[in-house]
Amino acid sequence: MNYQFTIIVPIYNEEDNLERLEKELTGYISNTKTATKVLLINDGSGDRSQELIEVICQRNEAFHFLQFAENRGLSAAIKAGFDHVDTPLLGYMDSDLQTSPEDFNLLLEHIGEYDLVTGVRANRKDSFVKNMSSLIANKIRRTFTHDGMDDTGCPLKVIKTEYAKRIPMFKGLHRFLPAMILLQNGKIVQIPVRHFPRTAGEAKFGLWNRLIGPLMDCFAYLWMKRKYINYTIAKKG
Repeated sequence: MNYQFTIIVPIYNEEDNLERLEKELTGYISNTKTATKVLLINDGSGDRSQELIEVICQRNEAFHFLQFAENRGLSAAIKAGFDHVDTPLLGYMDSDLQTSPEDFNLLLEHIGEYDLVTGVRANRKDSFVKNMSSLIANKIRRTFTHDGMDDTGCPLKVIKTEYAKRIPMFKGLHRFLPAMILLQNGKIVQIPVRHFPRTAGEAKFGLWNRLIGPLMDCFAYLWMKRKYINYTIAKKG
């Protein structure tokens, strides 16, 4: 099949969510007009996630996986996905299914005009502490990056692969994907998407890495912005 879109799904100790993840993704693939495949990235899980991932990939032709030798974190998993995608478009979502793959269709409607389309979670179904920490973290990030995005933590994005592959990822930079597209003179937009409560597994981020971590990453981003190399070829012979 001539695939046009790859959905990257980082996975870390999500054995209780994988059966439902398979069901949601296969349902989406069978109904979308965009030929889609899935890349599951096991970030060194210590539970039965890898065993289940391999079973899922064996029974679904459009599913593939990468397994890390050890846990390296969300940014590393996303970077590995960017490195291995071979379709013109890529998407990213979390395995906890707090967002629905069906909403990729909302984002894909805009990707022709833009280089990154990110979801913004409407009516979030998280705790008060989680919502407030995310709100503060996003305000801090916007102050540093001026990217205009309200919710870069939303795990539902579509990016043109040529832009994604040029992003110099480092730990924590997954929060700055829109800003890194802007550094390439790309165009970005945010679109409201649905949000659901987590029904299985445990959240991987707490108060520390929602507030202090992003603040430290902002300084790393500013350094990256000053050092970033960007050029356009005018003519080649």
